Amino acid sequence: MAENYKDEGSVNNWVAKKLEALGLKDGNGHHQFDVGYFNHESGYSQYMKTALKGSAKTLNKTNSGKPDFHLECYDLPIIIEDKNNLKKLISKTKDIIKNDDDSVKNFAVNGALYYAKNMISSGGYSDVVAIGVAGDNEDNITLEVYYVYGSGPDSQKLMGDYKSFDFLQNKKSFAKFHKEATLTEEEKHQILIDSQAKLQSYAGKLNKLMHNHNITAPQRVLYVSGMLLAMQDLSQNGYESLGITPEFLNSSPLNGNRDGQIVVNRVANYLQLKQIPEDKRQLMLSSFNEISKDADRDKPTKLDKEVAKYINGTASANKQIFTFIYENIYKSIDGMTGTLDIMGEMYSEFLKYALGDGKEIGIVLTPPYVTKMMTQILNVNQNSRVMDLATGSAGFLIASMEEMINDAEKGRKGSEVANKKVKEIKERQLLGVELNAEMFTLAATNMILRGDGSSNIQKGNTFDTPASLYQNFQADRLLLNPPFSFEENGMPFIAFGLDKMQKGGLGAIIIQDSAGSGKAVKTNQGMLKKHTLVASIKMPVDLFMPMAGVQTSIYVFKVGTAHDFDVPVKFIDFRKDGYKRTKRSLQEIDAPTKRYMDIVKIYKAGKAAKNLQADWNLDEIYVEDQITDSGTDWNFDQHKKIDTKPTFDDFRKTVADYLAWEVDQILKSEDFVGK
Repeated sequence: MAENYKDEGSVNNWVAKKLEALGLKDGNGHHQFDVGYFNHESGYSQYMKTALKGSAKTLNKTNSGKPDFHLECYDLPIIIEDKNNLKKLISKTKDIIKNDDDSVKNFAVNGALYYAKNMISSGGYSDVVAIGVAGDNEDNITLEVYYVYGSGPDSQKLMGDYKSFDFLQNKKSFAKFHKEATLTEEEKHQILIDSQAKLQSYAGKLNKLMHNHNITAPQRVLYVSGMLLAMQDLSQNGYESLGITPEFLNSSPLNGNRDGQIVVNRVANYLQLKQIPEDKRQLMLSSFNEISKDADRDKPTKLDKEVAKYINGTASANKQIFTFIYENIYKSIDGMTGTLDIMGEMYSEFLKYALGDGKEIGIVLTPPYVTKMMTQILNVNQNSRVMDLATGSAGFLIASMEEMINDAEKGRKGSEVANKKVKEIKERQLLGVELNAEMFTLAATNMILRGDGSSNIQKGNTFDTPASLYQNFQADRLLLNPPFSFEENGMPFIAFGLDKMQKGGLGAIIIQDSAGSGKAVKTNQGMLKKHTLVASIKMPVDLFMPMAGVQTSIYVFKVGTAHDFDVPVKFIDFRKDGYKRTKRSLQEIDAPTKRYMDIVKIYKAGKAAKNLQADWNLDEIYVEDQITDSGTDWNFDQHKKIDTKPTFDDFRKTVADYLAWEVDQILKSEDFVGK
């Protein structure tokens, strides 16, 4: 039996020998990015050092991690932490990997994941491989390999089939691992749904917390967005500015040092350092000033039960709200899939409590799995120029930005070329216009939290904005969910937008389908003279719960060519999308993840669509048919084919009915004598 290790150095030696046995060499004295080298804790590149520095969520944020081993020679970095004692491999509570200081310090997997998530949180990396190693001697060493794709608590994927370092041997072996590790579309979709459910739960609790502290309904989302901005770190032009944490707030009653003022001042500094244009900055600050207006909210008060576990004694209402957001939203935000509209989810959840169903103001935000599907239907890619003229909280722009970045990074993630293209996408290829001041602030914040992208979000009336804005932007993709309280259900928004686009571009709108059956005749007839209706997709009746019974469709248009009424339009019935919605939950009943992926294929290929994953009857849900120039026949049910050919069952029923009638007549006959 092998002799037990005396200390962690023995495990370090074991790891080094295993890596060397694969042909990898100690990187001391060599460039860290050279293929075939690994490095010890102090040998990382300046880039990785920067990613690790200051990302710890502590008051001073001075911690700079030193993983036991790392490799930087592949498409993404590999972090290795090891511990002496097999019991020190991982610390979990049920299935949750713990992230407290003791677990991170004393357990291999916990430490490796901590470093990996900090590297992602810093913005330096989008994904990292984390490996934990622990054992008592050479005979019982165990390692676990994780693919880490975010900084949230659940943002890792255990690669259970990998029990050794063999996949690190060369670029080919690592490429195979990377392909298996990378999230599938189905996994991404499931993460999206899980993240949305988690965020809705947090929003519900936060809404009650704010209600208990007398924060008015219109102020609540502004609190969330402003406080999230105050928490952000920033490295700009060689200058580093650290966001604030709950420890910065001390519930002081002194003017100038109140908690609300500390938050707003930090937001003002952050926006200035981000070089947000002066006019936009002032618009945003005029909204965020709500946080500091009421001095009573900065006085110490009894703790709400939702924050009692985070704070000792008493704290101001503003500190309690800040702490809840910090612990439950800020720490998770990077772990949520990029498609998720953070501000939109918060806004929607607060509407449920504060305004009932939101009907009074006509604001209904599109679910993230629908915005993602619509970007895919329009084939949004790295070269697209995407516009939303009723931006809301920027859900469509966020979904588009993620599709564009994924395409730009395909096969070259982390390269100088990819990074340059991603920067161009964020700064020049997204345009949003929003009239409502509050929604403009939420949209700008949302995009900043997603790595900027706020440069082209404009505050103003869509129809009064300077023509040069659209001429200069040259959009080739348009995505819309207009306010349905607008005239003709909001259809003029897409008519206006299509006219401002490049010929051959594509536009899609999700709207009450009464707009396609008589409520928007004037606008529809005008559009058909200049643009082509390509498709109409009927959506679930409960899509916008709790606004039960809202009938909606997605209309897809091709820009710049008058509609040819001899060419059929694609009509798709997607009412059965696999979800059941209630006021408080989203339940999966029939493979919704697969259905949302399939519907894109059905849109593209119709009944010829191949490799569909869910169970479909394409004859029932897909129709191609011409429309008229009336502008009133744009919905699926108006074109659904009814098969009048009798089946054998129809024949059998007809015969049975006839025989029953004959028997009845005989029984009623005067010649019939019962026995």
